[in-house]
Amino acid sequence: MRTDEPKSVPMLERLIAFDTTSRNSNLDLIHYVRDYLSGLGISATLVPHESERKANLFATLGPTDRGGIALSGHTDVVPVDGQDWDTEPFKMERRGPRLFGRGTADMKSFIAVCLTLVPKMLERELKIPIHLMFSYDEEVGCLGVRSLIAQLETMPVRPSGCIVGEPTSMKVVRAHKGKLSMRCHVRGHESHSGLTHRGVNAVEAAAETIAYLKAMARHRREHGPFDRELDPPYSTVHTGVVRGGTQLNIVPRSCTFDFEFRHLPQEDPQAMLQEVCGFAESLLPEMHAVAPDTGFDFEPLPRFPALDTDEDADIVRLAQSLTGANTTAKVSFGTEGGLFSAAGMPSVVCGPGSIEQAHRPNEFIELDQIGQCEKFIEGLIDRLAAP
Repeated sequence: MRTDEPKSVPMLERLIAFDTTSRNSNLDLIHYVRDYLSGLGISATLVPHESERKANLFATLGPTDRGGIALSGHTDVVPVDGQDWDTEPFKMERRGPRLFGRGTADMKSFIAVCLTLVPKMLERELKIPIHLMFSYDEEVGCLGVRSLIAQLETMPVRPSGCIVGEPTSMKVVRAHKGKLSMRCHVRGHESHSGLTHRGVNAVEAAAETIAYLKAMARHRREHGPFDRELDPPYSTVHTGVVRGGTQLNIVPRSCTFDFEFRHLPQEDPQAMLQEVCGFAESLLPEMHAVAPDTGFDFEPLPRFPALDTDEDADIVRLAQSLTGANTTAKVSFGTEGGLFSAAGMPSVVCGPGSIEQAHRPNEFIELDQIGQCEKFIEGLIDRLAAP
């Protein structure tokens, strides 16, 4: 290791080498982390997926009779399929002050820092515990961590606060938007296209509903509610996938479309969903006049709650003191932090790297960001080891 590199770089190189794309198993990485911790005398609990192909990891350093601070990160990464990479995605490469590889920014660097500093956590004999929580399937809807949270809720003592190490350029983020996504199945009635009056066009019913969703999006863009600390400062409504019809001379009997709300913390996504459902119901009389079995079915897709931690919360003040920042930030991307907060563990998001590099080809992180994160975690250790 070069003398100008942060001490976590070798660990990051090992973690990048595990292809933990969400569609794959993460067990090789999780078992590596478990064995690494075991070699330091730390017992880790694995919370597996029912398929036993994936698992969360939970470990506590320090006393087990008090809450303490959780350091949370997801082990999965997004695919590299179809992306034009100049380097091998799963082989970390250094170019000047940057480290390239899938997961360098989002978010294996944070995990590498936490693991690298475990020996210091042990050396300092923490008075207040640090918990390590590493999850799977965050990139496909924050799915994996839910079973870990469910297990934590059965424990007599659980973390009293959580730091989620998603890339924020080491700024303290206390709020982000939530996400509610749905799949709508439209049931129409087939007929010959020359006899459209005998059919119910599922594609057209879907199109009317999608147009209504677009009107909802415009209304929020123009009239709010607004939160000027977010970009964009309003809840967004988006239709991303549409499938329907078989050929032009057949009135289509089915159409499916996927849509989502990225909502402000103060806006109720269920109310937004009910608005859409209410519009769909307004189309039913015309559809049922032709075929009574037509209609709409709404299927939930992955979702996560917004994060909205009070600026005076202990976890916010702690993170600010460790970064030296006088202000906090809000972001539009989602994290597992909203789930932790909803489960009674107030959370902030603060981690190395820029979200601008996440999910892109040639993903990278600046070495300085890793160094800042190491100082942050070292400061946390000093704080929790104080008499």
